[in-house]
Amino acid sequence: MTKKLQIEIIITGGTIDSYYDVTKDTVVPSDKSAVPSFLKSLKINDIFSFHEVCMKDSRSINNKDLGKVLNIINKTHSKEIIITHGTYTMPDTARFLSANMKSKDKVVVLTGSMIPLIGFSPSDAPFNLGYSLASVKTLKPGVYVCMNGEIFSSNEVAKRVLEGKFVSVFNKN
Repeated sequence: MTKKLQIEIIITGGTIDSYYDVTKDTVVPSDKSAVPSFLKSLKINDIFSFHEVCMKDSRSINNKDLGKVLNIINKTHSKEIIITHGTYTMPDTARFLSANMKSKDKVVVLTGSMIPLIGFSPSDAPFNLGYSLASVKTLKPGVYVCMNGEIFSSNEVAKRVLEGKFVSVFNKN
């Protein structure tokens, strides 16, 4: 029997881990991530290790937060890493990690959602998490963004804010 490798899940907040605040008329990051309990409830055979770095809107993630994420990636023996992240600066973080990771033999997948994981139906969060779990096991080493049912390399990904969708800068669509 083959020993299962651990998948590192790094949590940074974002809409995936947010709730709707009626006083602000927007979603705000929760105090604690719902991702660990959600993934555990699915009875997936993978072994997970969870690291909650911060619970922030991605526009509030700073260099200290990015350093913590990078430190976890550089120190882990796992070759499979998923980062839940807000969508606004996800492409920037992907490029930062790609440029600064010490080891180039790991698969790092950033994902998030446009609709929170908990309290909204339908939400793209469950699909994006599942797609990222499948992708992290099959991709070649590198840094990727998995959103909208597609995989983007860190050097090509862009977010079309008005459409709420990720695209490749190399496509003319």
